[in-house]
Amino acid sequence: MNLNGAYTALITPFNSREVDHALIRDLVNEQLDSGIDGLVPVGTTGESPTLSFDEHKKVIETVVDVVAGRCNVVAGTGGNSTAEALELTRFAKEVGADASLQVTPYYNKPTQEGLYRHFSTIADEVDLPIVLYNIPGRTVVEIQFSTILRLARHENIVAIKEATGNVDNASRILASCDLQVLSGDDSLTLPMMAVGATGVISVASNLIPREIAEMTRLALDGDIVGARSIHFRFYPLFSVLFVETNPIPVKAALAAMGRINEEYRLPLCPLSAENREELVEVLRQTGVLR
Repeated sequence: MNLNGAYTALITPFNSREVDHALIRDLVNEQLDSGIDGLVPVGTTGESPTLSFDEHKKVIETVVDVVAGRCNVVAGTGGNSTAEALELTRFAKEVGADASLQVTPYYNKPTQEGLYRHFSTIADEVDLPIVLYNIPGRTVVEIQFSTILRLARHENIVAIKEATGNVDNASRILASCDLQVLSGDDSLTLPMMAVGATGVISVASNLIPREIAEMTRLALDGDIVGARSIHFRFYPLFSVLFVETNPIPVKAALAAMGRINEEYRLPLCPLSAENREELVEVLRQTGVLR
């Protein structure tokens, strides 16, 4: 499976505390119309920790239904319980997702052997391409390089979302195995693609899908100068979207653009007034908000 280009880590909109499936359909169609290469529902940006199992499954099903084969859907189906991750991954396969994003188990802090067994069990039991998700800032535990190499031998493990903030990690992986690497940080997309990453799972593309898709296409075509112009234009946006915990700023930005209701589920809460002022200023400076 080729995972090239821009994949949007899709937000989950709420309306009066309920998941707004009608708005999900609108957002997905807008992404498709903008030329996005893929969608990643119910990952970190989709607030998966506060969705019930039924809600989680329904969001995946809605996105797959709207996409109808027009781009890849990489469903967020990870968890810190292998049994729960298996249930979600089986469901994603049943409804037609193209791949599964498997986050490093959080809170229970498995050993490297535990990580290997967790990911291998899912890859063994569900015939669906798996994208590992390495984000120690969220999960405490990092998938170490030696473990990545072991997992890369599995035919169903096809890629890794590198969100360690370390381009050296991407270089080591790309130099040592056949896993595709996707940047997990918008600000590092171009540096990672310069060493061979195939694209990004992007937060910013919730706001600017066309531009993120264009930047990755230029980079894949070897036009680093063209890609760099987009990178520098939107670098302030890439930074401000993490001024508070993701997805708080991106949802605030979408609300400022009139696209969604600004609604979160506790323990996430609205952006502070000071950071909101900074966010709106960057949205205006970059032309995202007029």
